[in-house]
Amino acid sequence: MSETENPFAHSYSEKRAFETLEDIKGKKVTVMGLGLNGGGEAVVRFLSKYGAEITITDMKSEEQLAPTIKSLSEDKSIDSSKIRYVLGRHELSDFENADVVIKNPGVKYAGNKYLAAAKAIETDLSIFLHFTKAPIIAVTGSKGKSSTVSAIHYGLSNLGFTSFLGGNITVSPLTFLEQTNENTPVVLELSSWQLSDLRGRKLLKPKVAVITKIVPDHQNWYGNMENYVADKKLIYADQDENDFSIFTCDDKWGDLFASESKGFVLRYSDHKPSKNGCWLNEKSEGWLQIPGEEKSELVLDKLAVPGRHMRENILNAALVLRLFGCKAEDIKVALEKFPGVPHRLEFFHEWKNQNGITFKFFNDSAATVPEAAVAAMESFGVKPVMVCGGTDKELDFHCFAEKANLARKLFLLSGTGTDKLLPLIDQKGVAYEKPNKNLDELFSNLKPYLEVLESEDKEIPVVFSPGATSFGMFNNEFDRGNKYKAGVKAVF
Repeated sequence: MSETENPFAHSYSEKRAFETLEDIKGKKVTVMGLGLNGGGEAVVRFLSKYGAEITITDMKSEEQLAPTIKSLSEDKSIDSSKIRYVLGRHELSDFENADVVIKNPGVKYAGNKYLAAAKAIETDLSIFLHFTKAPIIAVTGSKGKSSTVSAIHYGLSNLGFTSFLGGNITVSPLTFLEQTNENTPVVLELSSWQLSDLRGRKLLKPKVAVITKIVPDHQNWYGNMENYVADKKLIYADQDENDFSIFTCDDKWGDLFASESKGFVLRYSDHKPSKNGCWLNEKSEGWLQIPGEEKSELVLDKLAVPGRHMRENILNAALVLRLFGCKAEDIKVALEKFPGVPHRLEFFHEWKNQNGITFKFFNDSAATVPEAAVAAMESFGVKPVMVCGGTDKELDFHCFAEKANLARKLFLLSGTGTDKLLPLIDQKGVAYEKPNKNLDELFSNLKPYLEVLESEDKEIPVVFSPGATSFGMFNNEFDRGNKYKAGVKAVF
């Protein structure tokens, strides 16, 4: 299916709602989606600072949004007389009468009568990209985005740069816009939805664009991989020969991106050396070679985080750092200490049973696709105990079932994704506990099993890696991970 046939491929105008920051004063702005993750709140704070008249509208109720509303109402620097709330519903007039609507990326444009009525639509990213002069490092993909951007930011910050991190990693770049300039690299994690909201605007021209591994995701939204990938391509659409594009050379998607990008293309691999790019060798060491250098350089050896897939993410970060002029040895030293990212194979607790076995608990709640859960299972030298399952996103769980025997045992949370998985793992004869309807029930089954477990392995990972999304049981994957961590610490 071509991009023009893609029902989600709405193209926005290049015209800006605000040419200058002064233009914001007195404008009627409708913020569509306040939310609980900080993005909507950051938009409101930014607009309030510059004097906008703000209507906040959200389908969630006042009770559901209480933490965000409380945070805004208690901030004395915000002029609450210029803020109006319309909660639990949307009113068409709030969109028709606004000078501009600030759209939440989780809202589809297609078929949305409210957005269709708007005179102009912006997002926090489109506003940020219009006003900032900072060099942009943009990262998208299906797996590894957050680990990659976090490692890039960590490396830059430890190697002498004033760097900022934002985007899909739940930090709105509007929170640091005024602190950026030509010398402050900004690292942005971009979801396919955020990229889609930038189509046609001619605002995203990253100095370095990285696409991590592509696997099926959000198929309940996009309907097919072509529509999903079409949004990912927007990350390099406006690059030129002065910019760098980094893609895998291990699958067809990387080859497609490399054939299209106008930037200077570098490739990464988990096994194949590249004249321009980076790769892992059989010892899981990370090597790279950049344009203009005759020899390859070792940039990755010891790491604090587990998993070969995590090494690939951090290796991509190393390549970005090298392109920004950092020395290979300095990169290796800096990234050795990278602690990882919350909710992504995050080690947070350990506990010893009556047989002297130490269980190390990892929170990988951001693993919302089956391939990510498989990567978690493959990250340790011993068989982990896996906690998996959740809501389906119209994804294929066969890859999970094929690798499920890598787990010592599966403990499952109920959901439509789990329902799809069960017959597949039944065929493979994998040991699992019946699905649990909540975390309390999960822990009531998990603890007795761990208390009496005997093994020659003296350390065993217990990994919460759902491989599915969290709708229904939790607000989102971050809420899911935080509640799981709190539960483990209370029970163990």
